[in-house]
Amino acid sequence: MKRLLPILLLLLSLTAQAERVRVRLYSTNNISTLNISFDLGYYNLYADGDQLLEDLVGEGRSVLIRQDGGKLHVSVNDDDYGLFSTLRLEATDTACILCINPAGCKQRTYEGNLEVSLLKGGSLQLINDVEFETYIAGVVQSEIYGTQTDIFRIQAIISRTWALRNLKKHAADGYNFCDNVHCQAYQNRCIRPDIMIGAIQSSGETLVDSAGQLIETPFHSNSGGQTANSEDVWRAALPYLRSVPDTFSLHMRQSDWVRTISLDRWLDYFSKKHKLNVADSAVLDTLLHFTQESRQARLMGVPLTRIRTDFQLKSTFFSVSVDSASLSVILHGHGYGHGVGLSQEGTIRMVGLGYAYDSILRHYYTGAVLHQDPTANRSHLENYTAQLARIIEEDRNRQTQVRSKKDDWLGRLFRLRDREERQEVYIEEEQDNEKDWQYEW
Repeated sequence: MKRLLPILLLLLSLTAQAERVRVRLYSTNNISTLNISFDLGYYNLYADGDQLLEDLVGEGRSVLIRQDGGKLHVSVNDDDYGLFSTLRLEATDTACILCINPAGCKQRTYEGNLEVSLLKGGSLQLINDVEFETYIAGVVQSEIYGTQTDIFRIQAIISRTWALRNLKKHAADGYNFCDNVHCQAYQNRCIRPDIMIGAIQSSGETLVDSAGQLIETPFHSNSGGQTANSEDVWRAALPYLRSVPDTFSLHMRQSDWVRTISLDRWLDYFSKKHKLNVADSAVLDTLLHFTQESRQARLMGVPLTRIRTDFQLKSTFFSVSVDSASLSVILHGHGYGHGVGLSQEGTIRMVGLGYAYDSILRHYYTGAVLHQDPTANRSHLENYTAQLARIIEEDRNRQTQVRSKKDDWLGRLFRLRDREERQEVYIEEEQDNEKDWQYEW
Protein backbone atom coordinates (compact mmCIF):
# COMPACT_ATOMS: atom_id res chain seq x y z
CA MET A 1 0.00 0.00 0.00
CA LYS A 2 1.27 3.49 -0.79
CA ARG A 3 2.05 5.96 1.93
CA LEU A 4 0.02 9.01 0.97
CA LEU A 5 -1.17 12.31 2.33
CA PRO A 6 -4.95 12.01 2.82
CA ILE A 7 -6.63 14.64 0.69
CA LEU A 8 -8.51 16.56 3.35
CA LEU A 9 -5.23 17.58 4.93
CA LEU A 10 -4.58 19.53 1.75
CA LEU A 11 -7.12 22.00 3.05
CA LEU A 12 -5.09 22.74 6.16
CA SER A 13 -2.76 25.10 4.31
CA LEU A 14 -5.61 26.71 2.40
CA THR A 15 -7.83 28.13 5.11
CA ALA A 16 -7.21 29.99 8.33
CA GLN A 17 -10.19 28.20 9.90
CA ALA A 18 -8.51 24.78 9.91
CA GLU A 19 -7.47 23.39 13.27
CA ARG A 20 -7.49 20.13 15.16
CA VAL A 21 -10.57 18.94 16.99
CA ARG A 22 -11.21 16.17 19.49
CA VAL A 23 -14.17 13.91 18.75
CA ARG A 24 -15.47 11.18 21.01
CA LEU A 25 -16.07 8.01 18.97
CA TYR A 26 -18.66 5.31 19.70
CA SER A 27 -20.13 7.76 22.17
CA THR A 28 -23.38 5.82 22.62
CA ASN A 29 -21.72 2.41 23.04
CA ASN A 30 -20.43 0.65 26.13
CA ILE A 31 -17.03 -0.69 25.05
CA SER A 32 -14.91 -3.05 27.13
CA THR A 33 -12.58 -4.50 24.48
CA LEU A 34 -11.02 -2.85 21.46
CA ASN A 35 -8.84 -4.09 18.60
CA ILE A 36 -6.96 -1.60 16.42
CA SER A 37 -5.28 -2.39 13.10
CA PHE A 38 -3.66 -0.11 10.54
CA ASP A 39 -4.51 0.70 6.92
CA LEU A 40 -1.83 3.26 6.21
CA GLY A 41 1.24 4.76 7.84
CA TYR A 42 2.81 4.25 11.25
CA TYR A 43 1.85 5.18 14.79
CA ASN A 44 3.73 5.48 18.06
CA LEU A 45 2.01 3.93 21.07
CA TYR A 46 2.24 5.90 24.31
CA ALA A 47 0.91 5.14 27.80
CA ASP A 48 0.17 7.43 30.76
CA GLY A 49 1.40 10.54 29.01
CA ASP A 50 4.71 10.23 27.16
CA GLN A 51 5.77 6.69 28.09
CA LEU A 52 6.64 5.13 24.72
CA LEU A 53 5.56 1.48 24.62
CA GLU A 54 6.25 0.81 20.95
CA ASP A 55 7.15 2.92 17.94
CA LEU A 56 6.27 2.59 14.27
CA VAL A 57 3.23 0.38 14.76
CA GLY A 58 1.66 -0.13 11.34
CA GLU A 59 0.27 -2.56 8.79
CA GLY A 60 0.47 -6.16 9.98
CA ARG A 61 0.38 -5.14 13.65
CA SER A 62 -2.64 -5.22 15.95
CA VAL A 63 -3.21 -3.42 19.24
CA LEU A 64 -5.61 -5.06 21.70
CA ILE A 65 -6.99 -2.95 24.56
CA ARG A 66 -9.39 -4.17 27.23
CA GLN A 67 -10.70 -3.02 30.58
CA ASP A 68 -9.07 -4.88 33.45
CA GLY A 69 -9.80 -3.95 37.07
CA GLY A 70 -10.13 -0.22 36.43
CA LYS A 71 -7.09 -0.09 34.14
CA LEU A 72 -6.38 -0.51 30.44
CA HIS A 73 -4.63 -3.74 29.55
CA VAL A 74 -2.72 -3.42 26.26
CA SER A 75 -0.88 -5.84 24.01
CA VAL A 76 0.61 -5.50 20.52
CA ASN A 77 0.41 -8.78 18.62
CA ASP A 78 2.05 -11.21 21.09
CA ASP A 79 3.75 -8.55 23.22
CA ASP A 80 1.94 -7.90 26.52
CA TYR A 81 2.66 -4.44 27.96
CA GLY A 82 0.48 -4.59 31.09
CA LEU A 83 -1.90 -2.11 32.73
CA PHE A 84 -2.15 1.67 32.27
CA SER A 85 -4.55 4.55 32.89
CA THR A 86 -4.40 6.12 29.42
CA LEU A 87 -3.15 5.11 25.97
CA ARG A 88 -2.44 7.18 22.87
CA LEU A 89 -1.75 6.17 19.27
CA GLU A 90 0.00 9.12 17.67
CA ALA A 91 0.43 9.30 13.88
CA THR A 92 4.03 9.74 12.77
CA ASP A 93 3.00 11.79 9.72
CA THR A 94 -0.15 12.99 7.96
CA ALA A 95 -0.57 9.82 5.90
CA CYS A 96 -1.96 7.55 8.61
CA ILE A 97 -5.23 5.61 8.78
CA LEU A 98 -6.25 3.23 11.56
CA CYS A 99 -9.11 0.72 11.83
CA ILE A 100 -11.07 0.64 15.08
CA ASN A 101 -12.91 -2.57 15.87
CA PRO A 102 -14.64 -2.61 19.29
CA ALA A 103 -16.25 -5.85 20.44
CA GLY A 104 -19.93 -5.85 19.49
CA CYS A 105 -19.70 -2.74 17.28
CA LYS A 106 -19.17 -2.09 13.60
CA GLN A 107 -15.60 -1.43 12.50
CA ARG A 108 -14.69 2.12 11.44
CA THR A 109 -11.61 3.79 9.99
CA TYR A 110 -10.25 7.21 10.97
CA GLU A 111 -7.31 9.49 10.31
CA GLY A 112 -5.40 11.36 12.99
CA ASN A 113 -4.54 10.25 16.54
CA LEU A 114 -6.51 8.05 18.92
CA GLU A 115 -6.66 8.42 22.71
CA VAL A 116 -8.13 5.74 24.97
CA SER A 117 -9.11 6.13 28.63
CA LEU A 118 -11.63 4.67 31.07
CA LEU A 119 -14.91 6.21 32.12
CA LYS A 120 -16.24 5.85 35.68
CA GLY A 121 -18.49 2.96 34.72
CA GLY A 122 -15.59 1.01 33.22
CA SER A 123 -16.34 1.67 29.55
CA LEU A 124 -13.53 2.67 27.21
CA GLN A 125 -13.61 6.27 26.01
CA LEU A 126 -12.17 6.82 22.51
CA ILE A 127 -11.12 10.29 21.36
CA ASN A 128 -10.09 11.00 17.77
CA ASP A 129 -7.67 13.95 17.65
CA VAL A 130 -8.00 14.97 13.99
CA GLU A 131 -7.66 17.88 11.57
CA PHE A 132 -10.77 20.04 11.47
CA GLU A 133 -11.40 19.73 7.71
CA THR A 134 -10.86 15.95 7.81
CA TYR A 135 -13.56 15.84 10.49
CA ILE A 136 -15.92 17.96 8.36
CA ALA A 137 -15.57 15.65 5.35
CA GLY A 138 -16.31 12.65 7.57
CA VAL A 139 -19.43 14.41 8.85
CA VAL A 140 -20.62 15.13 5.31
CA GLN A 141 -20.22 11.47 4.33
CA SER A 142 -22.12 10.41 7.47
CA GLU A 143 -24.92 12.96 7.28
CA ILE A 144 -26.21 13.11 3.69
CA TYR A 145 -26.67 10.99 0.59
CA GLY A 146 -26.46 11.93 -3.07
CA THR A 147 -24.10 12.11 -6.02
CA GLN A 148 -23.88 15.79 -7.02
CA THR A 149 -21.00 17.73 -5.50
CA ASP A 150 -23.06 20.82 -4.60
CA ILE A 151 -25.03 18.60 -2.18
CA PHE A 152 -21.80 17.88 -0.34
CA ARG A 153 -20.62 21.48 -0.61
CA ILE A 154 -23.79 22.71 1.08
CA GLN A 155 -23.58 20.09 3.84
CA ALA A 156 -19.91 20.94 4.40
CA ILE A 157 -20.73 24.64 4.79
CA ILE A 158 -23.44 24.13 7.38
CA SER A 159 -21.44 21.43 9.21
CA ARG A 160 -18.37 23.69 9.30
CA THR A 161 -20.45 26.65 10.50
CA TRP A 162 -22.04 24.59 13.26
CA ALA A 163 -18.71 23.11 14.36
CA LEU A 164 -16.92 26.47 14.53
CA ARG A 165 -19.79 27.96 16.52
CA ASN A 166 -19.94 24.97 18.90
CA LEU A 167 -16.27 24.14 19.42
CA LYS A 168 -16.74 24.11 23.21
CA LYS A 169 -19.90 21.99 23.26
CA HIS A 170 -18.21 19.18 25.21
CA ALA A 171 -15.38 21.20 26.74
CA ALA A 172 -16.28 19.98 30.23
CA ASP A 173 -15.85 16.39 29.02
CA GLY A 174 -12.42 17.01 27.54
CA TYR A 175 -13.33 16.97 23.86
CA ASN A 176 -15.10 19.14 21.27
CA PHE A 177 -17.80 16.91 19.81
CA CYS A 178 -19.37 13.48 20.05
CA ASP A 179 -19.93 11.38 16.95
CA ASN A 180 -23.73 11.11 16.97
CA VAL A 181 -26.65 13.45 16.24
CA HIS A 182 -26.28 15.18 19.61
CA CYS A 183 -23.50 16.98 17.73
CA GLN A 184 -23.00 15.76 14.15
CA ALA A 185 -22.72 12.20 12.87
CA TYR A 186 -19.09 11.20 12.28
CA GLN A 187 -19.20 7.50 11.54
CA ASN A 188 -16.04 7.10 9.44
CA ARG A 189 -13.30 8.95 7.62
CA CYS A 190 -14.38 10.23 4.22
CA ILE A 191 -13.34 7.93 1.38
CA ARG A 192 -15.46 9.18 -1.55
CA PRO A 193 -13.77 11.53 -4.05
CA ASP A 194 -17.07 13.18 -5.02
CA ILE A 195 -17.62 14.15 -1.39
CA MET A 196 -14.03 15.41 -1.27
CA ILE A 197 -14.79 17.73 -4.18
CA GLY A 198 -17.70 19.29 -2.29
CA ALA A 199 -15.60 19.67 0.86
CA ILE A 200 -12.73 21.25 -1.06
CA GLN A 201 -15.02 23.63 -2.94
CA SER A 202 -16.53 24.76 0.35
CA SER A 203 -13.19 25.51 1.97
CA GLY A 204 -13.35 28.73 3.98
CA GLU A 205 -17.12 29.11 3.50
CA THR A 206 -19.42 29.65 6.49
CA LEU A 207 -22.83 31.22 7.15
CA VAL A 208 -23.07 34.42 9.19
CA ASP A 209 -25.80 36.82 10.22
CA SER A 210 -26.06 40.52 9.37
CA ALA A 211 -23.57 41.31 12.16
CA GLY A 212 -21.02 38.84 10.76
CA GLN A 213 -21.50 36.28 13.53
CA LEU A 214 -21.67 32.55 12.82
CA ILE A 215 -25.27 31.36 12.83
CA GLU A 216 -26.79 28.16 14.13
CA THR A 217 -27.27 25.79 11.17
CA PRO A 218 -29.68 23.01 12.17
CA PHE A 219 -30.73 20.58 9.48
CA HIS A 220 -33.08 17.64 9.17
CA SER A 221 -33.90 14.89 6.68
CA ASN A 222 -37.13 16.24 5.19
CA SER A 223 -39.39 19.16 6.05
CA GLY A 224 -42.54 17.55 4.63
CA GLY A 225 -43.25 20.65 2.54
CA GLN A 226 -42.72 23.41 5.10
CA THR A 227 -39.88 24.12 7.51
CA ALA A 228 -40.49 25.12 11.13
CA ASN A 229 -39.77 28.28 13.10
CA SER A 230 -37.01 27.78 15.62
CA GLU A 231 -39.20 28.87 18.54
CA ASP A 232 -41.78 26.20 17.67
CA VAL A 233 -39.19 23.53 18.38
CA TRP A 234 -36.75 25.22 20.74
CA ARG A 235 -37.00 28.37 22.85
CA ALA A 236 -35.23 31.04 20.82
CA ALA A 237 -36.79 32.82 17.86
CA LEU A 238 -33.90 33.33 15.45
CA PRO A 239 -34.37 35.63 12.43
CA TYR A 240 -32.60 33.26 10.04
CA LEU A 241 -34.60 30.18 11.13
CA ARG A 242 -38.04 31.11 9.82
CA SER A 243 -40.69 28.74 8.52
CA VAL A 244 -40.64 28.70 4.70
CA PRO A 245 -42.63 26.75 2.09
CA ASP A 246 -40.55 23.85 0.86
CA THR A 247 -42.19 22.00 -2.02
CA PHE A 248 -38.74 20.67 -2.94
CA SER A 249 -39.01 18.20 -0.05
CA LEU A 250 -42.18 16.59 -1.42
CA HIS A 251 -42.10 13.18 -3.13
CA MET A 252 -38.74 12.22 -1.64
CA ARG A 253 -37.75 9.21 0.50
CA GLN A 254 -38.87 10.71 3.80
CA SER A 255 -41.73 12.90 2.57
CA ASP A 256 -44.64 11.03 4.11
CA TRP A 257 -45.37 8.56 6.86
CA VAL A 258 -48.33 6.90 8.59
CA ARG A 259 -48.62 5.79 12.19
CA THR A 260 -51.50 3.85 13.79
CA ILE A 261 -52.14 4.24 17.54
CA SER A 262 -54.95 2.63 19.54
CA LEU A 263 -57.77 5.02 20.37
CA ASP A 264 -57.54 4.26 24.10
CA ARG A 265 -53.81 4.93 24.20
CA TRP A 266 -54.18 8.22 22.31
CA LEU A 267 -56.94 9.56 24.55
CA ASP A 268 -55.37 8.25 27.78
CA TYR A 269 -52.17 10.09 26.85
CA PHE A 270 -53.91 13.48 26.73
CA SER A 271 -56.18 12.71 29.67
CA LYS A 272 -53.62 11.35 32.13
CA LYS A 273 -50.42 13.11 31.08
CA HIS A 274 -51.80 16.49 30.03
CA LYS A 275 -55.05 16.60 32.08
CA LEU A 276 -57.36 17.28 29.16
CA ASN A 277 -61.05 16.49 29.59
CA VAL A 278 -61.54 13.98 26.77
CA ALA A 279 -65.20 13.57 27.79
CA ASP A 280 -65.81 17.09 26.48
CA SER A 281 -67.11 16.75 22.92
CA ALA A 282 -65.15 19.77 21.64
CA VAL A 283 -61.89 18.47 23.11
CA LEU A 284 -62.58 14.98 21.79
CA ASP A 285 -63.37 16.26 18.32
CA THR A 286 -60.14 18.28 18.18
CA LEU A 287 -57.98 15.37 19.36
CA LEU A 288 -59.51 13.01 16.80
CA HIS A 289 -59.69 15.36 13.82
CA PHE A 290 -56.62 17.56 14.19
CA THR A 291 -55.27 18.84 10.87
CA GLN A 292 -52.23 20.85 9.79
CA GLU A 293 -52.46 22.49 6.39
CA SER A 294 -49.44 24.46 7.53
CA ARG A 295 -47.16 23.75 10.48
CA GLN A 296 -48.48 24.39 13.97
CA ALA A 297 -46.69 24.31 17.31
CA ARG A 298 -49.34 22.85 19.64
CA LEU A 299 -52.34 20.55 19.84
CA MET A 300 -54.80 21.65 22.53
CA GLY A 301 -51.95 23.47 24.25
CA VAL A 302 -49.67 20.43 24.21
CA PRO A 303 -46.38 21.06 22.37
CA LEU A 304 -46.21 18.93 19.25
CA THR A 305 -42.53 18.37 20.01
CA ARG A 306 -43.60 16.65 23.23
CA ILE A 307 -46.09 14.45 21.37
CA ARG A 308 -43.46 13.56 18.80
CA THR A 309 -41.00 12.51 21.51
CA ASP A 310 -43.51 10.53 23.59
CA PHE A 311 -44.88 8.59 20.60
CA GLN A 312 -41.54 8.46 18.76
CA LEU A 313 -42.95 10.05 15.62
CA LYS A 314 -40.88 11.03 12.61
CA SER A 315 -42.00 14.65 12.79
CA THR A 316 -44.50 17.08 14.35
CA PHE A 317 -46.11 17.78 10.96
CA PHE A 318 -49.10 15.39 11.06
CA SER A 319 -52.89 15.25 10.95
CA VAL A 320 -55.21 12.89 12.85
CA SER A 321 -58.14 10.79 11.69
CA VAL A 322 -60.12 7.91 13.24
CA ASP A 323 -60.53 4.34 12.06
CA SER A 324 -63.76 3.30 13.79
CA ALA A 325 -63.49 -0.32 12.68
CA SER A 326 -60.18 -0.89 14.48
CA LEU A 327 -60.76 1.72 17.21
CA SER A 328 -57.52 3.44 16.23
CA VAL A 329 -56.31 6.90 15.33
CA ILE A 330 -54.29 7.27 12.15
CA LEU A 331 -51.55 9.89 12.03
CA HIS A 332 -50.76 10.99 8.49
CA GLY A 333 -47.41 12.70 8.75
CA HIS A 334 -45.03 14.63 6.56
CA GLY A 335 -41.25 14.88 6.75
CA TYR A 336 -38.60 13.48 9.04
CA GLY A 337 -36.82 15.42 11.78
CA HIS A 338 -37.37 18.61 13.74
CA GLY A 339 -38.05 20.66 10.61
CA VAL A 340 -35.89 23.67 11.49
CA GLY A 341 -33.35 25.00 9.01
CA LEU A 342 -32.16 23.05 6.00
CA SER A 343 -34.04 20.08 4.60
CA GLN A 344 -31.48 17.64 3.26
CA GLU A 345 -33.83 15.97 0.80
CA GLY A 346 -35.12 19.38 -0.27
CA THR A 347 -31.52 20.34 -0.90
CA ILE A 348 -30.94 17.21 -2.97
CA ARG A 349 -33.98 18.08 -5.10
CA MET A 350 -32.95 21.73 -5.52
CA VAL A 351 -29.43 20.78 -6.59
CA GLY A 352 -30.91 18.35 -9.10
CA LEU A 353 -33.09 21.14 -10.51
CA GLY A 354 -30.05 23.36 -11.02
CA TYR A 355 -30.39 25.84 -8.16
CA ALA A 356 -27.10 27.47 -7.13
CA TYR A 357 -25.69 26.26 -3.83
CA ASP A 358 -25.73 29.75 -2.26
CA SER A 359 -29.38 30.33 -3.20
CA ILE A 360 -30.30 27.00 -1.59
CA LEU A 361 -28.63 28.11 1.63
CA ARG A 362 -30.48 31.44 1.55
CA HIS A 363 -33.76 29.59 0.99
CA TYR A 364 -33.42 27.61 4.19
CA TYR A 365 -31.54 30.17 6.34
CA THR A 366 -33.50 33.38 5.82
CA GLY A 367 -31.29 36.45 5.55
CA ALA A 368 -28.06 34.58 6.28
CA VAL A 369 -24.90 35.66 4.45
CA LEU A 370 -22.38 33.30 2.87
CA HIS A 371 -18.96 34.33 4.15
CA GLN A 372 -15.78 33.42 2.30
CA ASP A 373 -12.54 33.34 4.28
CA PRO A 374 -10.26 35.67 2.26
CA THR A 375 -7.18 33.59 3.11
CA ALA A 376 -8.46 30.52 1.23
CA ASN A 377 -6.46 30.05 -1.98
CA ARG A 378 -9.17 29.65 -4.61
CA SER A 379 -6.84 28.83 -7.50
CA HIS A 380 -5.39 25.87 -5.60
CA LEU A 381 -8.87 24.73 -4.59
CA GLU A 382 -10.05 24.85 -8.21
CA ASN A 383 -6.96 22.93 -9.29
CA TYR A 384 -7.58 20.13 -6.79
CA THR A 385 -11.25 20.04 -7.73
CA ALA A 386 -10.45 19.71 -11.43
CA GLN A 387 -8.02 16.88 -10.73
CA LEU A 388 -10.58 15.01 -8.64
CA ALA A 389 -13.26 15.45 -11.30
CA ARG A 390 -10.91 14.02 -13.94
CA ILE A 391 -10.04 11.06 -11.75
CA ILE A 392 -13.71 10.29 -11.11
CA GLU A 393 -14.49 10.41 -14.84
CA GLU A 394 -11.53 8.15 -15.67
CA ASP A 395 -12.63 5.66 -13.04
CA ARG A 396 -16.13 5.70 -14.48
CA ASN A 397 -14.86 4.89 -17.97
CA ARG A 398 -12.23 2.34 -16.93
CA GLN A 399 -13.12 -1.28 -17.66
CA THR A 400 -10.71 -2.72 -15.12
CA GLN A 401 -9.18 -1.22 -12.00
CA VAL A 402 -5.67 -2.48 -11.38
CA ARG A 403 -4.91 -0.15 -8.49
CA SER A 404 -7.18 0.57 -5.58
CA LYS A 405 -9.29 3.62 -6.34
CA LYS A 406 -8.43 5.17 -2.96
CA ASP A 407 -4.71 4.93 -3.55
CA ASP A 408 -4.99 6.12 -7.15
CA TRP A 409 -6.76 9.42 -6.59
CA LEU A 410 -5.06 10.18 -3.30
CA GLY A 411 -1.69 9.49 -4.87
CA ARG A 412 -2.28 11.75 -7.85
CA LEU A 413 -3.45 14.59 -5.65
CA PHE A 414 -0.45 14.11 -3.39
CA ARG A 415 1.87 14.53 -6.38
CA LEU A 416 -0.03 17.67 -7.40
CA ARG A 417 0.31 19.23 -3.96
CA ASP A 418 3.94 18.17 -3.61
CA ARG A 419 4.93 19.99 -6.80
CA GLU A 420 2.86 23.07 -5.97
CA GLU A 421 4.58 23.37 -2.59
CA ARG A 422 7.94 23.38 -4.41
CA GLN A 423 6.51 25.83 -6.99
CA GLU A 424 7.13 23.39 -9.83
CA VAL A 425 4.92 22.74 -12.84
CA TYR A 426 2.82 19.61 -12.57
CA ILE A 427 2.78 17.67 -15.86
CA GLU A 428 0.43 14.75 -15.44
CA GLU A 429 1.71 12.90 -18.54
CA GLU A 430 5.11 12.66 -16.86
CA GLN A 431 3.90 11.62 -13.43
CA ASP A 432 5.10 8.03 -13.73
CA ASN A 433 8.62 9.25 -14.43
CA GLU A 434 8.89 11.43 -11.33
CA LYS A 435 11.95 10.41 -9.36
CA ASP A 436 10.70 12.00 -6.12
CA TRP A 437 7.63 9.79 -5.86
CA GLN A 438 7.95 6.13 -4.96
CA TYR A 439 5.18 3.54 -4.88
CA GLU A 440 5.11 0.98 -2.08
CA TRP A 441 2.98 -1.96 -3.05
